[in-house]
Amino acid sequence: MSKIAVIGSGTMGNGIAHVFAQHDHQVSLIDKDEKALEKGLATIAKNLDRQIEKGIIQAETKDSTLANITPYSDMEKGVKNVAIVVEAATENTELKLEIFRQLDQFSPKEAILATNTSSISITKIAAATSRPDKVIGMHFMNPVPVMQLVEVIKGYKTSEETTHQVMSVAKALEKAPVAVNDYPGFVANRILMPMINEAIYALYEGVSGVQEIDTVMKLGMAHPMGPLQLADFIGLDVCHAILDVLYQGLGNPKYAPCPLLVNMVEAGNKGVKSGEGFYIYSQGSKELVVSERFQKQP
Repeated sequence: MSKIAVIGSGTMGNGIAHVFAQHDHQVSLIDKDEKALEKGLATIAKNLDRQIEKGIIQAETKDSTLANITPYSDMEKGVKNVAIVVEAATENTELKLEIFRQLDQFSPKEAILATNTSSISITKIAAATSRPDKVIGMHFMNPVPVMQLVEVIKGYKTSEETTHQVMSVAKALEKAPVAVNDYPGFVANRILMPMINEAIYALYEGVSGVQEIDTVMKLGMAHPMGPLQLADFIGLDVCHAILDVLYQGLGNPKYAPCPLLVNMVEAGNKGVKSGEGFYIYSQGSKELVVSERFQKQP
């Protein structure tokens, strides 16, 4: 599979394009927002520079990687003659269904259509196409160039051939693919999101403070990042959306988003992307500062 299309040039999309292009695939990076495309390409260049500084790649690899990426604002042109499409748009069910209807129409009939969704039903997405056997989940972890895991999610009608091909592609990207079945949250988020939600409840109910909760999990459970900081990094709106999928899909109240999380998202405090969540994020600063709302009063 030498020609790939990636839908969406945000954090996940540009990371996925970066990895494919670095492994000698021709990549169409597609986003209807041309400014977003420019930003995505700039992010890829910056991340390649970081890899050079760390001695992971040589300078010439940056040039070849960038040369392998062609930006498109027109989906129909971007998916022409591709072997696989990886959709990495916003985690919104209706948006993804519409994208897959268009992909089914515009991409070659033999092309595999993958989605980077972290929780939405692959079976439901596949049903929007005429090729459900070729629709699959390819859930990369953030940051894509660094993280090894790829959840490969088989929908109800995903063929074994499609699964085998995608597993092989992921291995060729030097990733570690794990095949899972299509149930709400798959494996990663079915386990991770309830933990994050419970950490938010611990804060909401006054069990302890932001730094204290994160410190317990970092030092006591050997997590590289505390659950509240991780929630900020993922995006509190994304956490909310995934918990909603779990709650609706499994019908168990234990998956219902904590009221504090709901309020924070409605107020626009979405974590790193908005500059404030459980912590405050200032451009150029790596210091971890608890949001004033959650700071203990003297």
